[in-house]
Amino acid sequence: MKFKVYAWITGIYFLFSALPTMAQDRSVSGRVMGANDSAPLPGVSILVKGMNAGTTTDANGTFKMPVPTNAVLVFSFVGYTPKEVTVGNQTTLDVSLELDNRQLNEVVVVGYGTVKKSDLTGSLASVKSKEINAFPANNVLQALSGRAPGVQVTQNTGAPGANVSVRIRGTNSVQGSNEPLYVVDGFPTSGSNPTILNNSDIESIEILKDASATAIYGSRGANGVVLITTKQGKAGKTQVDYEGSYSIQTLRKKLDLMNAKEYATFYNMQAVNDKVAPYFTQAQIDGFGEGYDWQDLIFRKAPMQTHNLTVSGGNEKTRFSIGGSIFGQQGIIIGSDYNRYSLRANVTTDVSKKFNLSYGATLTNIQTSRQNNGGGNRGGSLISAAISAPPTLTPYNDDGSYRVLATAYPFISNVITNPLNYVNEQTDDITANRVLANVALTFKPFEGLVIKISGGIENSDDRNDSYTTTNFINSQGSANVSTTQGRSLLSENTVSYTKSFGKHSLSAVAGFTYQDFLNTSLGGSGVGFLSNVTETANLGSANTPGIPSSGYSFATLLSYLGRVNYSYNSKYLATVSFRADGSSRYSEGNKWGYFPSAALAWRVSEEEFLKNSSFISDLKIRASWGQTGSQAISPYATLNNLGAGKTVFDDALYNTFAPGTRLPGNLKWETTEQADFGIDAAFNNNRYRLTLDYYVKNTRDLLNTVQLPIGFGFTSTIQNVGQIQNKGVEIALDARVIDKDFKWDIGGNISFNRNKVMKLYNGADILGGSVGVTLINDNANLLREGQPMSVFFGYVKDGYTDLGKEKYKDLNADGLINQLDKTIIGNPNPDFIYGLNSVMSYKGLELTLFLQGTQGNDLLNVSSINNTLDYGFGLNMPREVLYNHWSPTNPNAKYPVISRSNSYNYSDRLVEDGSYLRLRNIQLAYSLPLQKWRVNWMRTAQIYAGGQNLLTFTKYSWWDPETNSQGGANSIGQGIDHYSYPTSKAVTFGLRVGF
Repeated sequence: MKFKVYAWITGIYFLFSALPTMAQDRSVSGRVMGANDSAPLPGVSILVKGMNAGTTTDANGTFKMPVPTNAVLVFSFVGYTPKEVTVGNQTTLDVSLELDNRQLNEVVVVGYGTVKKSDLTGSLASVKSKEINAFPANNVLQALSGRAPGVQVTQNTGAPGANVSVRIRGTNSVQGSNEPLYVVDGFPTSGSNPTILNNSDIESIEILKDASATAIYGSRGANGVVLITTKQGKAGKTQVDYEGSYSIQTLRKKLDLMNAKEYATFYNMQAVNDKVAPYFTQAQIDGFGEGYDWQDLIFRKAPMQTHNLTVSGGNEKTRFSIGGSIFGQQGIIIGSDYNRYSLRANVTTDVSKKFNLSYGATLTNIQTSRQNNGGGNRGGSLISAAISAPPTLTPYNDDGSYRVLATAYPFISNVITNPLNYVNEQTDDITANRVLANVALTFKPFEGLVIKISGGIENSDDRNDSYTTTNFINSQGSANVSTTQGRSLLSENTVSYTKSFGKHSLSAVAGFTYQDFLNTSLGGSGVGFLSNVTETANLGSANTPGIPSSGYSFATLLSYLGRVNYSYNSKYLATVSFRADGSSRYSEGNKWGYFPSAALAWRVSEEEFLKNSSFISDLKIRASWGQTGSQAISPYATLNNLGAGKTVFDDALYNTFAPGTRLPGNLKWETTEQADFGIDAAFNNNRYRLTLDYYVKNTRDLLNTVQLPIGFGFTSTIQNVGQIQNKGVEIALDARVIDKDFKWDIGGNISFNRNKVMKLYNGADILGGSVGVTLINDNANLLREGQPMSVFFGYVKDGYTDLGKEKYKDLNADGLINQLDKTIIGNPNPDFIYGLNSVMSYKGLELTLFLQGTQGNDLLNVSSINNTLDYGFGLNMPREVLYNHWSPTNPNAKYPVISRSNSYNYSDRLVEDGSYLRLRNIQLAYSLPLQKWRVNWMRTAQIYAGGQNLLTFTKYSWWDPETNSQGGANSIGQGIDHYSYPTSKAVTFGLRVGF
C-alpha cells in the first residue's frame, strides 16, 4: 500500500508541477489582519485586479506573491469587506480588513440555493472545513459529533468502515429510516452515510433542522437534511495541497477478567454448590498462575494512514478543483481492515457571459474485511469467544493444531470456539464501488434571473464474499457470494430570481425534479468443498449448492417546489416554501404529498434603538412552522405481492406462487409538523455569539406492520398506526475569551430532546426485534403510549431467594413470574447531549481540544448475560464475579450464587448508565514561518500531533459506552451492547503543506 501511496502522489505532483506560471516583474509580501482585533486572517483570497494571478494567506495571515508593475491587489474574505490596495513601490504590505458587521455577508448553503447568514429565517448549523478535517476518520459524519446542537451522532461499532447513526432532533419513524437526507453538491443521495467522501474534500456541512429549512425537500426532509459541499476551484494561480497522517490505534481498555487460578477456583465453587466433584485439584490450581489472556490474541496495535492531494486553481473563465485520497485503516481486532481510494473533480466554466457549465464527480473504491465479532453467545462469536475462553488453556495444542475448547472440560459450553478459527479460517470481504456525478447548465438571461438545468447519477456496486475453510472446527467448507447494485438518476430544473428595490429585497426559486431508484441483488452459496484454494470463486464445486436468490425494486419520485424570501430594510424577513411529492410507492389517491412551510424573523439589532449599540452586535428573533414527510415503505408495499415457494407433488418438486402473507393497505404518508422559535445574537463586536432554539415536532400517521388475527387469510398488514412527539431546547455559544498575541476561542453547545409516543394503533405496544442470548430469545425494546421511543422492557430484580438465585418482582401480584410482570426498566434516549471546543493559539502554535458527551442515557448490556450470570458452561468471567457473589455470609452481593441451576432474563440488572464524556480530539499544531525562512516555493506548511479518544469518563462497565449493536437505521432497537466491536483510541502525527 505504501508503494501505491508514494507512486500516486509523486505522479500527480510532477504532472501539475509542469503547469506554466505567469512571468512577473517582482514580488510583494505582507500580512493580513482583522481591523477589529489585529488577529491574523488565514485563507484570505488575494488577486491581482484584472488578472487571474493570485494567492491566499497562510495560517499566520502572511503571504508572498509575484506582481507586475503598478499592480492593484484585491483582498477578500468571508465576513469582511473586500479591500483594494495599490502596490506602487512597496515590497511589504500590512493590510487590515473591516468586519462586515451590518450585512453579515457569510453565505451558507440551503436547499436549492444559498443565503446570507443574516437573512436566515430557519434553524441551521454549519460545520466548516477545518473542523471537519480536525482528525482522521473513516466516515465524514463523525466530524458532526458534538459540533452541532440538536445532532446526535453515535458510532454503531468501532469496526473499520462501520456506519454511524445520526439523529437530528430525535427519532420520528417506527418502520422507516431515521437517518437524515444527505445532499452532496445538490444531489440528494439514495442511501444513508456518505462514505464515498473524504474529510479533506469537504468545504462545509450545513445541517437543516427546522421545517422552514427542510420542507423544500418534502417527503425526504422529516429527519433533517445534511447539505455537504465539496471544495470548488477559485480563480488564481494553481495551488497544490497535500495532507498526510499516520496513527496508531489501541484498545481503550481491557476487561478485567479472571486469571487461570481464579477461573479454576471459581468453577470448583460452582461444582461444590451443585454437589458434583471439583473439576480441578488444588495442585492444579496452585500451578496455573495468571494463565493465558485471550484478549491479547485478537486485539492489536493497528495503524491508520491518510493521504490527500488537491490541485486547484483557474482563471476568470474556468475554475477547477481536483483531488485524490487514500485512507487505510487496520482494525484493532485482527483481520478487520478498511481501505478507501477516491478521486474527485469539480470544474466550472463560463461558456459566455450568460452561460455557465459545471461538472462534478466522485469515484470511490472501498475494500472492507470484516470479522465475526458481534452478537453470539457462550463463545459462539469472535469477541464472545475471546472473553469466554478459559485462561487455563492456550490457543494451540502441542502439535501446533488449534485447541478445541468445546471439549476441553466436561463442564464447558459446546459452542465455544477457539478464536483462531474466526481469525484464520473465516473471511468476510466486501468490495464496493461508488460513483456520484452531476452536471449543470446555468443560464442568466438578464440580471437577477437564473435558469438552471441539472442532472446526475449515483451508482453503487457491492460484492460480499464470505468463506469458511475446511480447517474451521466441524466445517466442510462453506461459501457465500452476494452482490447488490443501486442506481439513482436525478433531473432538476429550477428558475431563481433576485431583485432589490428601495428597502425591499426579494428572492424566489421554483422548479421540478425527477429522481428514480433502481436496486437489484443476486446471491449464491455452497457447502462442502474438497479444497480451500478457490474459496468463493467456484460455488459450483460445492457438494451441496445453495438455492440462488435475487431481488429487484424500482421507485420514482416526481416533485414540484418553490420558495420565496423577502426582506424589508434588512430588518424584517419572511420565507415561505412549498413542495409537492408524487411517489410510486403509494397507491392511487395517496401518491401525492404536500409540504408547506413559513418563517418570520426580526433583526432587532437593525432598529434605531440598537443599531449603534456598542454591546449588541447582532440580534435576530425568528419563528417558523412547516410540514415534512417520510415515505417509510418499500416500493411494492401497497400491492398484493405473490410469494414464491416450492412444494412436493407426486414425488416431484414444483415451483409455486401464492398470495402473499401481507394484506395490502391504503396507506398515507408519514407527516412531521414542526414549530421552531429561535434567537441569534452576537455581542461585543461579534466576540460572543449565542444561538437559542425551542422546537416542537409531531409526527403523525406512523407506518408500521400490524399482525392480523389467525384465520384472516393474511398474517400482517402495514397501517398508519400512531403519533410521536419530539420537543427540545438547543443552546450554542461561541466566544473569543482572550484576544491578544495569545488567543483563546471556545465554543460549546448543549441539546435537550424529549421524545414521547403519543398514540399507537388500538393503544397496543410495539415490540422491538428479539435479541437472542442462550436461553433468552426475547424483545428488549418497546414502544408504548406515553413513554419515550425504544425504552427497555424486562423484569425488575427483587434480590435473591434463600438459595441465592435471581428473583424478580411479581408486579401484578398473581403469584406467578411471567410476561405480565415485565415493565419498563430503562431509557436509551439521553437527557442531553453536548460538545465543547477550545482553540488556543500563539503565533504559529495552536492547541485544539474537543470534548463530546451524552448524559442520562441507559445501555442494555446484553454481553454481560453470558459473562456474569451463565455459570454452568465454563465461560470466563469478570474478576468481580468471583469476589462479589451470593453466599450465606454475603446475601446482598452483586451477583447470584455460583450455580449452573441459575436462570436469568432481561432485567434491570443488565441496565447500566451509558453517559460519558470523551476527549474526542486533542491536537498541537505548528505552522512553519516560511516567510521568515525565505522559503518561496512553498505556500504553507504545518506539522501536528494529536490524539483521539484518549480519555473517556463513564460508569459503563464494558468496553465502550458509545455503541449500538442493532444498527443505525433501526428505530426501535437502540442502546443495546451485544459484544460490540469496541471503539479505539489513537495517537496521530500529520503534515499539511501547500505549494
